[in-house]
Amino acid sequence: MNAAGEGLHLPRSAPIEAYGNGGFRFDEMSHRGSLLCLPDSMWAWPVTDPNQIDAAALTRVFEHADAIDTLLIGTGATVWLAPPALRNALRDARIVLDVMQTGPATRIYNVMIGERRRVAAALIAVP
Repeated sequence: MNAAGEGLHLPRSAPIEAYGNGGFRFDEMSHRGSLLCLPDSMWAWPVTDPNQIDAAALTRVFEHADAIDTLLIGTGATVWLAPPALRNALRDARIVLDVMQTGPATRIYNVMIGERRRVAAALIAVP
């Protein structure tokens, strides 16, 4: 991904071709680390553990709430329940939250963008 002012990002969404080994492959590129996918861009995301996920970690999601109906959170290889404060904040922003491990979240993200749905995904890289 290219450096552009506010961090590493791709200025469009793209299907994720592969995940694992600590990163993701998409748009003929490799990215090491976690990934935040918005309807119009993909960003390097510094989160490495689900317990780091809060409203601050999802600032870009809240900034683009008008373009997002669903947020998929991929929690790596662990199971995690979003805290009530985060669930409530997303509900207030009219974003449906769906939390699961990164593998299923990646597959569902690909299906949803293929259907041109208004989806975002916050995906923790898996080893």
